[in-house]
Amino acid sequence: MRESKNTVMEIDDLRIRMGAPRRGGNAGSQLEGELMVADPALKPKRPPMYKVVLLNDDYTPMDFVVMVLESVFHKEHQEALEIMLQVHNKGAAVVGVFTRDVAETKAGIVVEHARINEYPLQCTVEHE
Repeated sequence: MRESKNTVMEIDDLRIRMGAPRRGGNAGSQLEGELMVADPALKPKRPPMYKVVLLNDDYTPMDFVVMVLESVFHKEHQEALEIMLQVHNKGAAVVGVFTRDVAETKAGIVVEHARINEYPLQCTVEHE
């Protein structure tokens, strides 16, 4: 191992190469390794959103649909009842709007719960 004086020098050199500002120097001069700031005109895009749509069938009990809406989509009981009635009367209803991964996951959980309980309930994911 080299002397500690040389080691410190090597560490200082490493900091400079990694972009950290140099120690000392002129106070008014520009420091090497300044923080780079992104152009404010470049803003990150919002991810595309997807609708989770619950489809009606003649076999899945209304209580099961309400239970799924409460447990998977965290809907209040009254809102779950309203969505269930919309599915029953209109044939389909949008349950929520999420990013693609979340929408697909929630739709998959709904279908899985339905299959476990031997119901044909369907849930689809559509681009908003």
